[in-house]
Amino acid sequence: MKNQITTVLFDLGSTLIYFDADWQEVIPRAVAALHASLVRSGLELDGDQFVPELRAQLDEYYALREMDYTERTTQSLVAQYLRDLGFHQVPDEVIRPAVEAMYAVTQQHWQTEPDAYSTLENLARQGYRMAVLSNASDDRDVHTLVSNAGLKSFFELVLSSAAFGIRKPDPRIFRYVLDKMGVQPDETAMVGDTLTADILGAQLAGLHDIWITRRAAPRQDGENKQKVQPTHTIQALAELPQKLQSIGKPPLE
Repeated sequence: MKNQITTVLFDLGSTLIYFDADWQEVIPRAVAALHASLVRSGLELDGDQFVPELRAQLDEYYALREMDYTERTTQSLVAQYLRDLGFHQVPDEVIRPAVEAMYAVTQQHWQTEPDAYSTLENLARQGYRMAVLSNASDDRDVHTLVSNAGLKSFFELVLSSAAFGIRKPDPRIFRYVLDKMGVQPDETAMVGDTLTADILGAQLAGLHDIWITRRAAPRQDGENKQKVQPTHTIQALAELPQKLQSIGKPPLE
């Protein structure tokens, strides 16, 4: 008799939602919006210096976090950069709206996958419990994206690495979700597009792993494909219900 799969964890970006623009074009506009918000708050900041320098610092941090799996928030990074510029007493009440102005630009370009709602509705009808586990440097942005996608009602838990402080594939973030939901690794499946974060992380934590390839990054996955071998693969979310049933019986069967 097959084991029962009761719980499905989902990655967010490039799994349930996708970015419809060029990051390299959008990010400078987003950082410029952050800069404009800080200037409106009274900080004298040269945009020609601030925008490229902050973006370079963010890029440097994004590379670092892929090595130590420690997540620092965007807000803390902006605060540190302002201190480096000599602004030591900038309150959170000034920095937070600026960070939200930045994310307001990127949020405009996230779209819901066309089969996301119907797939989650199908899984909910079969009795699966569901949660989102996302690597991201701003927790509020993650919750906003899930709400904007119209998917929030399906999830018992939405957890970002920004809130937890540790990124996938570190098994501690997976175990935290399992403990919060009161489920065991062998009754849980992780669905995601990134071989290292999602698939290796699930394997290290003892979960079933399902790699979704529709928007998997060719360069990143190309580097990891020989090191990380997914146990199960789907091309689109619509294939997930059948794939789960091939692994273990649905909760309401």
